[in-house]
Amino acid sequence: MRHLFFIALAVVFSSCSSVKNYNEQRLEMISPENLRKDVDFAYSKLQQLHPKLYWYISKKELDNKFDSIKNTINKPMNSVQFYFKLQPVIAQIKEGHLSLRMPAKRFSKKEIKALKNKKGLFGRFEYRLEGEHLYFTENKDSIENIKPGTELLSINDEPVAKYIRKYNKLINSDGKNTTFQPYYLNDVFFNFFVAEKGILDSAKIETLYKNKRKQIILKRESKNEKELEKEKTDRKRTPEKKINDYVAFSNSYNRSFKFLDKDSTVAYVKIKSFSGTFSQRFYKETFSKIKNAQSSHLIIDIRNNYGGSLSEINNLYSYLAKQPFVLIKPSELTSRMSPFRTNYFRKANPLQYTFKSLAYPGYFFYQAFNVYKGRDGIAYYRMKENKSTKPKEDAFSGKVYVLINGSSFSASSVISSKLKYDKRAVLVGEETGGANDGTVAGFYSYQKLPHSKIEFPIGLLLVQPNVEFEDKQRGVVPDVEVIESLQDVIDKKDVQLEWILNDIAAHK
Repeated sequence: MRHLFFIALAVVFSSCSSVKNYNEQRLEMISPENLRKDVDFAYSKLQQLHPKLYWYISKKELDNKFDSIKNTINKPMNSVQFYFKLQPVIAQIKEGHLSLRMPAKRFSKKEIKALKNKKGLFGRFEYRLEGEHLYFTENKDSIENIKPGTELLSINDEPVAKYIRKYNKLINSDGKNTTFQPYYLNDVFFNFFVAEKGILDSAKIETLYKNKRKQIILKRESKNEKELEKEKTDRKRTPEKKINDYVAFSNSYNRSFKFLDKDSTVAYVKIKSFSGTFSQRFYKETFSKIKNAQSSHLIIDIRNNYGGSLSEINNLYSYLAKQPFVLIKPSELTSRMSPFRTNYFRKANPLQYTFKSLAYPGYFFYQAFNVYKGRDGIAYYRMKENKSTKPKEDAFSGKVYVLINGSSFSASSVISSKLKYDKRAVLVGEETGGANDGTVAGFYSYQKLPHSKIEFPIGLLLVQPNVEFEDKQRGVVPDVEVIESLQDVIDKKDVQLEWILNDIAAHK
């Protein structure tokens, strides 16, 4: 016990020290020579670890891009400035999962605690990007009487359009897909802004509503006792919250289920993330209810779902399949050693390091067992998702609709591609943000650029749905395209779901 006490004490001190050292390091100026070395390091690691690096860009073109950026580095930069220099080149590889980690400021436990007691500056609004314009779509707290549909023109006298252009260059999509960037930038716009400008207590904004411009000073407000108590209550994990995977940060559930009519003929399942948490129990209970109700139609909503667990989508598909299926093709690696480059001890504190060291032999043999060399000489990784799976006893046999949009990414695209190929569902909405023909993700090698210290996670596994590939370098195209407008969002009108309900009614 005494040894554990000293280990715990070391964890606390090392945590405080690492935050301070990191924040100082991220602003230190780095010589052009060392920055160019970081560029070479990043490219060499990509060539070594990424199994599909030249999928959407030729080697010659990518060589030229890395050479070109080195030629433009002629003055010292700090890590943040260098990130904005190098990430646009990484984005041009056009792999949605591939991105440098922005070296944002880290906060001490004391600072985090203080921020938890305050409301966000921009986080109290919902908003939507349209081209180079940003519109507020919801103002729950009625802050400064800002109406839905109001455009945000500038922040502290800097045009919002300038930020949109700058941040858009940082975002990867898969191949020629064009639907992903607006959704993703919509979600991370203020993350980029805060990482670049820091957390502000106030900001001067200029807005435009019905041709009238207005200047407003937004201020960060403290939460009252009632709001703090509600947050405390929301964080308590009830059985319902566990099964539906409650997310306290957004006060919402990752999974939800309901019937959309009195007769329970239309079942609706919303999945915001394939997190894997309690998913097996959720699907077991949900499809048992659907079967007992003898529902004839099922709507699965995976809009704004960035993906997650392959195991979860394989399990979900087993409740939709009418015969045994294989979800994904054999998963390719660059070499048999790739699984051992996942930085097993990454970010482990002294206590975690001790336990992980004890578990390492089991981890080593597990990884070694799951790698094999195919007849084609390529290294592959064994996964249960590339083996045959039987349909569940309570599998749904009626008509399935799936709602998708540009924010349906990664695992959401994999299951959408498979469902469409097997003609098991009607896809409604817009082209998915993730590619129809798969992606590179699975597990990652967390590299760190030696001089700028920027983290660079690189996917090691080629994950592709078990379909005949279209080679169009696009997302999964819906069977029925229905595009929502800005006004639809403001009016909370779900035109995509409405199309499905009208289609069901028309065919009854």
